[in-house]
Amino acid sequence: MIRCVRLWTGEDGNSHFEEGTIDLTPGSRGDQLSDNIDVVSISFQETASGGAFAWHTAPLRQLVITLSGSLDFRTREGRHFALDPGDVLFAEDTAGTGHSWRLVDVSPWRRAYVVLQAGASVPFKAA
Repeated sequence: MIRCVRLWTGEDGNSHFEEGTIDLTPGSRGDQLSDNIDVVSISFQETASGGAFAWHTAPLRQLVITLSGSLDFRTREGRHFALDPGDVLFAEDTAGTGHSWRLVDVSPWRRAYVVLQAGASVPFKAA
């Protein structure tokens, strides 16, 4: 099971989130697989330990895969969620009041940004 947090902009203009997983189905050799996802690009980024980013929205609809580092994300309503290595953030809050994050451990935040094609289906399954 791959943990995934979906982050989107609600009708109130605020960012909201829900926890879930990437939906996987049985595959060969006993593996669990998702369907293919239509993407535009992938890039990598690293933020040093102690890093933070004030209020912002996602620049575009994307998946953010955490490779190292543990983070605390916050919405304007004061709700929090954590991301740890192996977690996927499904960022769809491209408008509104946005979210903020800060690193909460001594590791740098290493991540992969996977930019989704317009209209791409993501196999997110709410908890």
